[in-house]
Amino acid sequence: MKRSLALLLMAGLVLPLAAQKMKMRSGSFSALKGEKSVNLQFTYDKMMVGKYAEADYLEKKAKEYDEKEPGRGDSFKSAWVADRVARFEPKFEELFNDGGTLSGSRDNADAKYTFIVNTDFTEPGYNIGISKMPASINATIRLVEKASGNELGAMLVVGVPGSQFGGYDYDTGSRLAESYAKLGKELRKYIDKNIFGK
Repeated sequence: MKRSLALLLMAGLVLPLAAQKMKMRSGSFSALKGEKSVNLQFTYDKMMVGKYAEADYLEKKAKEYDEKEPGRGDSFKSAWVADRVARFEPKFEELFNDGGTLSGSRDNADAKYTFIVNTDFTEPGYNIGISKMPASINATIRLVEKASGNELGAMLVVGVPGSQFGGYDYDTGSRLAESYAKLGKELRKYIDKNIFGK
């Protein structure tokens, strides 16, 4: 009984550490109150991948892949960039728009404000069947007034996890797509609660 209680308490301490943390770094998103939609823009400036700058990570991985199968490195690098528009950004947008008060879309010409979502850090994770580690991302989300370019608020989000239910996320892109889905969902929930009071 004591051991079970100790394990439950330990799980209670460990699980929150695995979840993402959201913190306003400056300003606020209060300008969105009364708005119906927001423009979404995604950037990947100065992104770190694990302990490497992104360019160094891509060169390292491409070399490893080419040693096993010539030409696979170039395919990996192409997919790494293509996944942003094809998988990550649509997943964010889908979950951001899933029942929230404010809608968001890329290239929204009618919106007064833009959320600029910069991925600061990516942990690709892995899944080799007998062992796995979820992907995760850190992002800075800035709210900018489109007309003036003035930044109204900036939020730092750390440790957004990504993995698929059932463990079939052998592909790096599928794991990371889930991180972006989670980020979109959590931003929607934050806005509904803190801006629209829902």
